[in-house]
Amino acid sequence: MVARSCRHAVRVPPDSGRQVASDRTARPPYPTRPLAVDGAWTDRTARGAAAYSAGVIEAFAVGALAQSSLLLAGLLVYVVTLPTRFVGQLAGFGAGALLAAAAFQLVPEAQASLDNVEVGLWLLVGGAVFVVADRLIERRLGESGTIGIVVGNVNDALPESLIFGIQLGGGLVLSLPFVAAVWVSNLPQALPPAADLAASGWARTKQVLLWGSVVLVAGAFSALGFTIAEALGDANGARLAAFTIGGLITMLTTSMIPFAYEKGGLMAGIWAVVGFGITLAAS
Repeated sequence: MVARSCRHAVRVPPDSGRQVASDRTARPPYPTRPLAVDGAWTDRTARGAAAYSAGVIEAFAVGALAQSSLLLAGLLVYVVTLPTRFVGQLAGFGAGALLAAAAFQLVPEAQASLDNVEVGLWLLVGGAVFVVADRLIERRLGESGTIGIVVGNVNDALPESLIFGIQLGGGLVLSLPFVAAVWVSNLPQALPPAADLAASGWARTKQVLLWGSVVLVAGAFSALGFTIAEALGDANGARLAAFTIGGLITMLTTSMIPFAYEKGGLMAGIWAVVGFGITLAAS
């Protein structure tokens, strides 16, 4: 009986186990992320070319939409004159809203997979990159007069837009209160230089070209941020969130909060609390 059962048994070649294993490993059970080799994307099976393009377009749209209030401010000065104190208090509202968005949206994402020391280090990296970029743009384009204030708006808009793209590409949750806070905060910063340009004889079309160009470049920076985050991978989402917080805090400290106090006085602080509270409630 033993001999007969052995005679009819199916013989398995000794290398078949390795062949089966190699067949299993040759076809990954999940799509791989795109990798950049020799400057070209060689694998886009993660999302597909169409999905990747849609993500880039979405990032561009979000970045341009968040900065579209710059263009609105450039047109608004030809219709209505807003008191300087109101503009400063609006800046305070925007600063408080951005602080809340960073605290309740980005900090938890950073702490999800990083310890506090790592979060602190990436905060420093984000702040340092913002400072270096700010200095480079000022040296390139100048920092005096009305155009200097416009340059300051560009300094704020481009890192913010890069942040939106990084969030989308890194798999982070893009908060609508965060986008709204950026949109509102742009108005008080763009109104004074836009009003000065209008008073100096700038036509409406010229302002549209100026601020519209900033909006389009901001959209391009958001798309760039999406591409960078896609290349780095989802595992770096927490680091990107911490990097973002550092850039935001630096921008608020060096630009928006001083502007809000200078133009809006003590009430700018109250409006900052209002903006913080509303963003917290909406988070």
